[in-house]
Amino acid sequence: MKRLARTIGIIFLVTLVAYGVRLASGQFEPRLNRIIFIVSFFLMFASWEALLFVNRMLNRWYPYEKGIVARIAIQFVLGGVVALFMRFLIYEFGEPFLPFALDSMFLAATWALYILAASVINSILVTGYFIDRWKESIVKTERLEKEKAQVQFDNLKNQLNPHFLFNALTSLNGLIAEDQRLASQFLQQLSKVYRYVLQNKDKNFVTLQTELDFIQNYIFLLETRFGKALTIRMDIRGDARERAIVPVTLQILIENAVKHNIVDKSSPLSIDIASIGNYLIISNNLQNRKLVEASNKQGLDNLRSLYRFMTDNPVVVEQTDTRFAVKVPLV
Repeated sequence: MKRLARTIGIIFLVTLVAYGVRLASGQFEPRLNRIIFIVSFFLMFASWEALLFVNRMLNRWYPYEKGIVARIAIQFVLGGVVALFMRFLIYEFGEPFLPFALDSMFLAATWALYILAASVINSILVTGYFIDRWKESIVKTERLEKEKAQVQFDNLKNQLNPHFLFNALTSLNGLIAEDQRLASQFLQQLSKVYRYVLQNKDKNFVTLQTELDFIQNYIFLLETRFGKALTIRMDIRGDARERAIVPVTLQILIENAVKHNIVDKSSPLSIDIASIGNYLIISNNLQNRKLVEASNKQGLDNLRSLYRFMTDNPVVVEQTDTRFAVKVPLV
C-alpha cells in the first residue's frame, strides 16, 4: 500500500510539472491541457505498473542468478515492447481525436521518447534490485560477524570456566583438611558463581550492579585462594551501577589478569575496578608471567568483537610499562 501511494505521488508530481510547463507556454488551450494532464497521468501509471509486472514475472521465471547480463537485456527488450505497445494505443485511439494535426517529426520523436522512458524505468528497477541485494549482504555479513563474535565469546567462557574450576577445586581440597568452615563457605560461593553463569549465559546485558553482586562471590574465591598476594579494589559511582554490561565480563577480565600476571606475596597483584564516564575500567599492575596456562591469546579480541556489535563505544585496551587496563563501555 505504501509503495502504491509513493508511486502515485511521484507520477502525479511529474505530470503536474509537465502540465505547468504547457500552461505557461500556452501550447494548448486550458481545457485540452487538463485532458492531456489526466491522460498522461494514467498512461504513466499504467506504463510503470506494466513494467513493474514484467519485472516481477522475470524475477520468477528468469531471476538474476541465471545470468545477470541476459536478464537485464531481456528486461530492457520487453520494456521497449511494452512502451511501443502503449504508444501504439495512443496513436490508434488518442491522436485521431485531437483538434489539430501533430507534426511528423514530433510524432517520430514520441516513439523514441517512450522507449527512452521505459529504459529509465527499467534502469531504476534494476538499480533498486542491486541496491537491495547490497543492503542484504551488509546485514547478513554483520549478522554472521556478530554470531561469530558470540561463539568466540562463549568459547572463551567455556575455556576459562574449566581452568578456573580446576584451580578452585584444588584450593577447596586443601581447605577441607585445614578449615572445614571456610571450605563450606568456599563451596557456597563457588556454587553462586556457576549459578550466575548458567542464569545469564543467554542474556546480552545485565545491570552493572548485578554483575558486581556476582563478582563479589568470585573475588571471595580468588582471595581465599591467593590471600594477600591479590588485592581487588572497587570505585563505582552510584549512577553507573544502573548501566548495563555483558554478563561475566568482569569475571573474564579479572581471570585474564590473574592468568597472565605473577600473583605472589612477594609480588602482589593489584586489580582496580572503577567507573569513569561511560566506561568501566579494569586495570592491574603489570608483572607478566613467562608461561601462561590455557591461553589462546584471543580473549580480549573476542570481547572487543562482541562489544562492537552491542554498542557504538569500543572496548579500549591500554598498556604501559607498569600497568595494563581494559576500558569496557557501559550501555
